[in-house]
Amino acid sequence: MAQLSGTPVLILKEGTERSRGRDAQSSNIMAAKVIAEAVRTALGPKGMDKMLVDSFGDVTITNDGATILKEIDVQHPAAKILVEVAKTQDDEVGDGTTTSVILTGELLKNAEELIKEKIHPTVIVEGYSKATEKAMEILDSIASDVGVDNKDIQKKAAITSMSSKVVGGSAEFLADIAVKAINLIKEEKDGKWEADLDNISIQKKQGESIEDTHLISGLIIDKEVVHSGMPKSVKDAKIALLETPLEIEKTEFDAKISITQVDQMQAFLAQEETMLRNMVKKIKESGANVVLCQKGIDDMVQHFLSKEGIMAVRRIKKSDIEKLSKATGAKIISNLETLKSDDLGKAGLVEERRIGNDNMVFIEECKDPKAISILIRGGSQMIVDEADRALHDALCVVRNLVNEPKAVIGGGAPEIEVAKGLRAYAETLSGREQLAVQAFAKAMEVIPRTLAENAGLDPIDILVELRSEHGAGKKNVGVDVMDGKVADLTDKAIWEPVMVKKQAIKSASEACQMILRIDDVISSKSSGPSGPPGGSGPDTGGDED
Repeated sequence: MAQLSGTPVLILKEGTERSRGRDAQSSNIMAAKVIAEAVRTALGPKGMDKMLVDSFGDVTITNDGATILKEIDVQHPAAKILVEVAKTQDDEVGDGTTTSVILTGELLKNAEELIKEKIHPTVIVEGYSKATEKAMEILDSIASDVGVDNKDIQKKAAITSMSSKVVGGSAEFLADIAVKAINLIKEEKDGKWEADLDNISIQKKQGESIEDTHLISGLIIDKEVVHSGMPKSVKDAKIALLETPLEIEKTEFDAKISITQVDQMQAFLAQEETMLRNMVKKIKESGANVVLCQKGIDDMVQHFLSKEGIMAVRRIKKSDIEKLSKATGAKIISNLETLKSDDLGKAGLVEERRIGNDNMVFIEECKDPKAISILIRGGSQMIVDEADRALHDALCVVRNLVNEPKAVIGGGAPEIEVAKGLRAYAETLSGREQLAVQAFAKAMEVIPRTLAENAGLDPIDILVELRSEHGAGKKNVGVDVMDGKVADLTDKAIWEPVMVKKQAIKSASEACQMILRIDDVISSKSSGPSGPPGGSGPDTGGDED
C-alpha cells in the first residue's frame, strides 16, 4: 500500500503479506536452520532414524536426508530450497544428502551473525563464492587417485555410505553386490569410464531376508509366461525381442467386409489363421525359443507358440525391452518379416519363478550383460524399502568412483582440512570478504562436530584435537565414532568419493547465497471467486445511446 496525498493506493492484492529487510532475512534463515536441525541427528554411523507418517498413515523409517525431506510436507519457501538441495545432491551423486543440508544450515547461521555485525549480504555472498572455489581446490589436493578398477576401495566406500543405515548390519554383503553390479555395466567412452545406473533394474519383493538379495547377470521381468502349455524354463535360450504385436493389426481407416455365404466366412477365418501361423513360422525359422514382446500376443498365436515349445512373454515395458537388448545382445525387431537368427539374443537360462505372491520371469546367465537386475528381499516392506535406499546410495558411490576415481578419507577429516586451508586463504584477502571466508571455514567444521555429538562425544574436545592433528599435517585424522576418539582413519578404510564432498559444498553454498540475497518476501493468498473479466462487477448504469 502506498500513500498519495493522504489517500491510500492499493498496489498488491488484498490479503497479500509482505516482509522486508532484516525480517525477511531472519525468517528465511530461521526456516532453513529448522530443516537442518531436523536431519542433523541422522548423520553418521551413530546417527538416529526418523519415523515419518504421511497423511494416509503410511510409515517410512529412514535416516536418508533426501527421503526425510521428501516425506516432510514443507510449507516455508526458504525451507523448500533446502529440500531442493537434498534432491540435487541425491540426483547428482546419490549420497551426502544429510551433509549438504546440515552444511547449508550452518553457512546461513554464520552469515546471520555477520549480518548482525552490519556486514552487507552481498559481501558475504562474494566471500562464500570465493571460499567455495578454494574448497574445490583443497579437496582436489588432498584426494587420492584410486584407479577405476580398485574394487577394494570401491567396496570400502560403499560400506561407509551404508554404515549409518537401518540395514548397516548387512553393509558388507550389499557392498559386494553394488561393486559387482557397477563393474559389470561400466563402459569406456572416449577414453573415460562411465557407469549408467539406468542399466541396473531394481526389483523389490517382501519375504526371506536381506541376505537373500541377489544380483542377476541378466534381467528380471515382473510378468509371467502367457500360456500354460508353454515351457516354464528354457536353457540355452535364443531370444527374439519384438516391439511389434503378434496379432492381426486393425487397419488405420474404416473398412467393411461384405460376407454373404458361409464358405466366404470360413475362407476369411482361414486366412486370418494362416497369417497368424506364418508369424509363428517366421519365429520358428529364426531359431528363437523365447519371445519377449512389447505389445500384445493373440490367443491363437499363443496356442501355436506353445505347440512349437516356444516360451513367450507379452506387454513388457519399453525401458525393459531396451535393457534386455543390452543384457542379451538381441536386436529389437519392429517388423517380424526382417527377423533373422543374427538378431537373436542369448541367455543361459530363461525361467518363470514364483517370488512371494507373484510370478516373475528371470533371464539370466547372459555372457557379457550391459544391463542387469538386483532382486532385493527383506523381512518387511519397510526393511525392503530401506535396503533399496541403502543399495542406491552404495551403487551411486561406486559409480562416482568409476566416473571420477578420486577418494578422500571420511569421518570429518576432509572438512577439517578444508577449514584449515580456508583460514589460511582468508589471511590473503583484504576487506570484509575475509570475514565471510572465515565464517565458511567455521561452518565446514559442523560435520565433524555433528559426528561427535551423535556419537555421544564432547564436540569441543574433539574439534580442538582435530585442529591440532591437522595443524601437524595429519590430513587423514577424523572422528572415529566406533572407538569414541580422534584417530587416523586410513587403517579403518573410511573412504568417500571426492565427487560427493564437492557436490555437497557446491549445493550448500549456492542455496545459501540464494537465500542471503533475498530481502523482500511477498506472498499472495488466494481469494474468493473474482468478478467477470473486464470489469469489477455488474453494470448498474442506464443504457447509452
